[in-house]
Amino acid sequence: MTQSYIMEMKYPSQSWQALWREAIPLGNGTTGASVYGSVWDETIMLTHTDLWWRSRPQELPDVHYILPDIRKKLLENRAAEADLLMKNELDAYGYQPQMALPLPLCDLKIKMTTKHGFRNYRRNLNMATGEAEVVWDGGDRSYRRKCFVAYDSDIFVMEITEKERCPFQCELLLDCHTIDDAQGTNAAPEDLLPAERQSSATPDGHLFYSAQNDDGTFFGAVASVAADGATEVKENHIVVLGATKVTILIKNFIKAASREQLYQTRRKVDACRADYHALLESHVAAWQTRFLATSLHLHPRAKQHCNEELLLDAYQGEASDELLEKLWNYGRYLLLAASREGGNPCHLYGLWCGEYCGMWAFNMANENLQMIYWQALSGNMPELLLPVFDYVERLMDDFRLNAARLYGCRGIFIPAPTTPVTGVVQVILPHILHWTGGAGWIGQLYYHYYMCTRDMVFLKDRAIPYLKEVALFYEDFFVEGEDGYYMTIPSNSPENSPGNYWDGEDGMGAVMETTMNATMDFAIAKETLTHLIEGCTLCGIEDEEITKWKCMRDKIPPYQINGDGAIREWMHEFFQDNYKHRHLSHLYPLFPGDEVHRETDPALYKAFALAAQKRLQIGINQQTGWSLAHLANIFARMQDGNQALECLDLLSRACVLRNLMTVHNDWRQMGIGVRMPWAPVQLDANMGITAALNEMLMQSYGDTILLLPALPDRLRKGNVTGLLTRQGILVDIHWDMNRMCFDVTLNNRHAPRAITLRAPDSYLPDRNVHTVDGCVTVRFHRA
Repeated sequence: MTQSYIMEMKYPSQSWQALWREAIPLGNGTTGASVYGSVWDETIMLTHTDLWWRSRPQELPDVHYILPDIRKKLLENRAAEADLLMKNELDAYGYQPQMALPLPLCDLKIKMTTKHGFRNYRRNLNMATGEAEVVWDGGDRSYRRKCFVAYDSDIFVMEITEKERCPFQCELLLDCHTIDDAQGTNAAPEDLLPAERQSSATPDGHLFYSAQNDDGTFFGAVASVAADGATEVKENHIVVLGATKVTILIKNFIKAASREQLYQTRRKVDACRADYHALLESHVAAWQTRFLATSLHLHPRAKQHCNEELLLDAYQGEASDELLEKLWNYGRYLLLAASREGGNPCHLYGLWCGEYCGMWAFNMANENLQMIYWQALSGNMPELLLPVFDYVERLMDDFRLNAARLYGCRGIFIPAPTTPVTGVVQVILPHILHWTGGAGWIGQLYYHYYMCTRDMVFLKDRAIPYLKEVALFYEDFFVEGEDGYYMTIPSNSPENSPGNYWDGEDGMGAVMETTMNATMDFAIAKETLTHLIEGCTLCGIEDEEITKWKCMRDKIPPYQINGDGAIREWMHEFFQDNYKHRHLSHLYPLFPGDEVHRETDPALYKAFALAAQKRLQIGINQQTGWSLAHLANIFARMQDGNQALECLDLLSRACVLRNLMTVHNDWRQMGIGVRMPWAPVQLDANMGITAALNEMLMQSYGDTILLLPALPDRLRKGNVTGLLTRQGILVDIHWDMNRMCFDVTLNNRHAPRAITLRAPDSYLPDRNVHTVDGCVTVRFHRA
């Protein structure tokens, strides 16, 4: 197995905020585990995708009658008066819901005493197998702890061994999760912990933990401990004596009516074979089918380095080829570990929130949720998008309620932040209430999924019905202006404030959240209507509706260019551009949309490109981990690979932890990113890095496939396999720019498809390919 799949660390978790932040994350999309990596007092935090608490939902009042007043004030250039009208009206009804938070399930505690200090320590994650290990020497003994979360059986599996089969002693406990900082102090006061907590152990080798959630249901876990030595019970611990191998299997449960679920869970865990290697083999077979569907190798020349060394090198200015490979693999790994069909989408913490009040621990659909899943299609893991679709379809009635009671509209309104508990709007700040693009942006994922998979049943039964709900909202919400074009009132360009209202330098606090005619609103609406028209035409349905949607699309105003020559973020004279912000919402037609291209509209393209440049140059200290990843994708789409890689360089030295998890900002205050005294975990940047590298190597739209469109000068040699195009074609590329050639293999598993191949300037194919039917290989040489 290639070393690019191995992530090695020479230190255990030692984050300045909480140890769980730098743990090794494991998961199967449902159950998560975080391996801290301590030698003699180890913690494995266990989590579950559906375990949430502290939700305080309320009936959403009907306040749509306030909309005319909001619109009147905005049209009269009285935005400050309009800004809080809807929020204040909800407040007047006493509407103060609380959004649900992820709840850590429990901790597995392992204590191993010794008379010797450790040496030769390391902890590893094999991303290709989903297996973590912690190894060290103590005296003349060599110890190893290995573990994984089984993809096929939803069991956490661990094995503890000594290399020479010398006997050792350990003490095991299942208990409530505690939040420890780097000094080992408990940062979770009693009133933050779940109620009715119980831990116990039995002489036959079982550990039990259960607690009561705030909704009255119970959750917990059962561990089965098998050792080749003696065991005894000490209070709620199991003590293993004189063993050379200990195997631990843990099965969890949530939302149980009573603690009786412990006994059913015990039967399930006992039914599993306790052979670590057999369980691992079965798990790896299921895992690698997905993880290895695409691969990237940049052929780094240096020897294998640990994460600490790679990050120190990156801190000096450039992410090495080796680090880029690992980050690319890690983005794939985290997405696969954190989401699966039938479950919930991967949110900003993935499966691994170790806090009882996690900061921004939800699905954020004004950028972050979408970025997390950009890589799923190009990276040939389309099935990982199904949790997003399952999620929004489960909450459709809530989204319809939002549309009706906030705006008096049919269709759906998806608020930026949601959780699995409810889709009803829970945050009533103006920039949430007045941003209406969430449903349409998710609609892009629906249509791109169809394009990449060519699944006509999905298109007809799921994508088109969803997009119709989005279009229905636009039909009722948009207002026709005197010039015949639509106006979107109120509007918000996430989460920016216009320049003539903005008075801060840190970029964190918007001072005007309610505007009109945000460019992004119109870009998303135009894309939604275009996809509906194309999709229904393909299916031969909705002829009358197609005519209506075309008329609606014609009423969307053309994009506008400001006095600087950059694209305007708000298409109204009342609102001036502000480049000092992390969001890049108005660049949507360039990326993640594919409406604007250099070849078809060079003047408009230039205006979008200039707006991107100004964000990085003028507003660099307002960027974040995820916005740098977004910029990398934008520059890749602009075919500027060097600038895209510069964004990843900035990100890798400012927003990456020791375990390669990304955070919101540079907590060290080094001038890259917004000023904040802490740096919340946000895994969207991890996923955005993978997507950006995919964009550098291959892009596709319409019938066109771009090969190596944004290859940075530094990446002279490499190969990528299994990239998935919008035409449903798999692409392998092997390039060696020192030899001035590259080979491309196209594999079409669907009906024959007409395509246009585009290579970098001056590279010519050895054969012309206009249609792909089956597998075709082409070599490109520099002319």
